Amino acid sequence: MVRKEYVVEEITKIMKDLDNIRNVAIIAHVHHGKTTLTDSLLARAGLISKSVAGDVLYTNYEAIEKDRRMTIKSANISLGFVYNEKDYIINLIDTPGHVDFGGHVTRSMRAVDGVVLVVDPVEGVMPQTETVLRQALKEKAKPVLFVNKVDRLLTELRLTPEQTFERLLKLINDINKLISQFAPEEFAEKWQVSVEKGSVAFGSAAKKWAISKPIMDKYKVTFKDIFALTAAGDEKKLQEVAPIDESTLIMMIEHLPSPHVAQRYRIPQIWHGDLESVDGKAMLNTDMSANTNIVVFNMVYDPHSGEIPVGRVFSGVARKGTELHISGLNNTQKIQQVGIYMGPDRVQVDEIPAGNIAALIGLKDVSIGDTLSTGIIEPFEQITHYSKPVVTKAVEAKDSRDTTKLIEALRELSKQDPTILTEINQQTGEHLVSGMGELHLEVIETKLRDDFKIQIITSPPIVIYRETITGKAGPIEGKTPNKHSKFYVTVEPLPETVQNAIDEGTIREGKPKGQAAIEAMVEAGLDRNIAKNVEEISNKCMLADVTHGVQYMNEVMELLIDGFDEAVKDGPLARERCAGVLVSVVDATIHEDPVHRGPAQIIPAIRNAVYAGMLTAGVYLYEPKQNFTINIPQEYMSGVITFVQSKRGTVTSVTQENEQVSIIAKMPVAETLKGFSNDLRGLTQGRAIWYTEFAGYEKLPGELQNKVVREIRERKGQNPEPPTPDQFLA
Repeated sequence: MVRKEYVVEEITKIMKDLDNIRNVAIIAHVHHGKTTLTDSLLARAGLISKSVAGDVLYTNYEAIEKDRRMTIKSANISLGFVYNEKDYIINLIDTPGHVDFGGHVTRSMRAVDGVVLVVDPVEGVMPQTETVLRQALKEKAKPVLFVNKVDRLLTELRLTPEQTFERLLKLINDINKLISQFAPEEFAEKWQVSVEKGSVAFGSAAKKWAISKPIMDKYKVTFKDIFALTAAGDEKKLQEVAPIDESTLIMMIEHLPSPHVAQRYRIPQIWHGDLESVDGKAMLNTDMSANTNIVVFNMVYDPHSGEIPVGRVFSGVARKGTELHISGLNNTQKIQQVGIYMGPDRVQVDEIPAGNIAALIGLKDVSIGDTLSTGIIEPFEQITHYSKPVVTKAVEAKDSRDTTKLIEALRELSKQDPTILTEINQQTGEHLVSGMGELHLEVIETKLRDDFKIQIITSPPIVIYRETITGKAGPIEGKTPNKHSKFYVTVEPLPETVQNAIDEGTIREGKPKGQAAIEAMVEAGLDRNIAKNVEEISNKCMLADVTHGVQYMNEVMELLIDGFDEAVKDGPLARERCAGVLVSVVDATIHEDPVHRGPAQIIPAIRNAVYAGMLTAGVYLYEPKQNFTINIPQEYMSGVITFVQSKRGTVTSVTQENEQVSIIAKMPVAETLKGFSNDLRGLTQGRAIWYTEFAGYEKLPGELQNKVVREIRERKGQNPEPPTPDQFLA
């Protein structure tokens, strides 16, 4: 085994040789073998012994990951390799496969130029396989395919060599269909994976062997030989004639792009500034002598150094003393140290040039997605998360003296993982923590107890709903409490196409900037007159000022935005967040004296007008849904379908292969929190395996709405009876 210091020393020598760098993420559905595969690459680089690769799961270094044998956060590691007598660096990110931690995958895609997609051929293309591949292609990260656990086809399913070939061919075709569907147009054909080209490898990460076209040519080995050795259980010989580290390494180096190549087509995709500007050209050309431009894609908490942003350097060099502007902040900050991550360890280096991944020590108030620059540039496109938090728990410190510590810990966790939402319930004083699912919340609780040493009390899981409207209303008059100013607003549903564009990140939340933002809204289906006058986008809702010649309007606009934000964050029906509401201010009478139009006057006026307008238009709840893929033996099929339907689930497909059945159903999250897991296990004698994927929000059935609204209002300390529009118009 090679010493880590030596490895780092070698890596820093190669960092400036852009053609010999690869930034790569390993992506897959849960338990398809990413971390096991990563171990073999670490062994090849000399960081762990070959004998323990596949068992040590080196990049799963947190206690909770070791306990569950599951990747929960992305782990960065820089590896040095020699290939064809040349030195290469692979900046590798091992990502989670469980849907609850999909946010880590989304963020990692911003940092890499290529991905190794790992698939188990017995399970095939699972929901998360499709999701992670789609995320990679959206960020223009090129894929190669590693088909893992191939031995399962022979030892478990007892397939013949012909049936195995057939199965593997179908899997490659399925992946290529997804690439055709989701890849940017110019790469839909170019990026197809192929055995012949060498962009596909087959193997077993646990048994440490893999075969690909280059390996066949080099070691004079055929699939037939592999079948025979697998049947004979000769793992030692398999590792000799089909070394997994070599086949994966060749695939990454030969088929995934260097930063020099990738940044030319990735920068226009993820940065919408002027490509002809000095900074634009510098990033397109990965220019190390230009301004330093970095995007933060990860945040690591260190007990000694505090928050450490981890970012991809797109131009210039990151080194100690580099002074950076941080998007959204007015000040500049100096880097105190730079380092690279070797799994759990951060190793200090002198400098990290463009095309590499850097840990930046000493920067404060930085968030994931921020753009850091020695100049001042247009920030990079927001990192858009596909899944949304759907489950909430109330969390409080057992000992009230730990409350401040709890607030700090929750703040820290939500900075490390922006898919965690935290807020304080003003009525009860509890801290509400929202996550992607029950497992996500369990992990947060474990971290609070084990890492932050806080004893906590938690409530049972609560589902997050959304409030939206069915029709139009207005103009509605909203008066300030002193009756000196009046605002007239209309509310209407925001077109579905516009909401989708916000979800996809083509329309950004916040205040729209420039002509490009207006064109994006018009293209998505918003009326041009409204698009030109949108002042704020928040929670998939919009505020537009379509007034003409109203005096003092510009002076109160910031307060109107604050009032609008309050209204859509805390809707009128059940105090849940709103979505899909377009609020237009159509007229106003504003008092000339600034004393009479402060926050205490303007904010309630607009907020109450929005509430009254929504209630007049007709408010209803949207509930979160998940797609469930349930794999069971054939004899349990009818019982499971009946069970799913009893939980308000809709079965969308049933496929059968031999004795195994795969049921895909769309289920309300609310129904999966009430003993669903235990009931399903009991029904199938523990033989059901299931996976979930966020499936968006859908209208709550009318017959359930009143009951759910009352329950939510009671839980939040409100009068159970929903308000009427008149209550906000007094």
